[in-house]
Amino acid sequence: MRDLIARALLSLLRLLLPAKGRHAAKRPAPMPAPVPASPWSRPWTAPSAREVREIFNDVHTRGLPAPERERSYAAAFARIGVDYDYPTMPLGSLVRERVAA
Repeated sequence: MRDLIARALLSLLRLLLPAKGRHAAKRPAPMPAPVPASPWSRPWTAPSAREVREIFNDVHTRGLPAPERERSYAAAFARIGVDYDYPTMPLGSLVRERVAA
């Protein structure tokens, strides 16, 4: 019975006297809503149009056969740190001819 009375008094004191000190309930500040990242906030990482024109209009690659010209384009893009994954000619036909031969 004493335990029940002590718990009731303790609950009543907690309601009447707010907690202080290190055990006081601290309510965190509300977090602001995250701002979506704009693609324009980053610097441009792709090559410029001038750089791409120089690669595709290179005098040395004009006389090369198509597969060598593609390799030259890929090497030029690799030099400036860009992955060349858009070939200008369909290389699938060349692969099929080699396999069939």
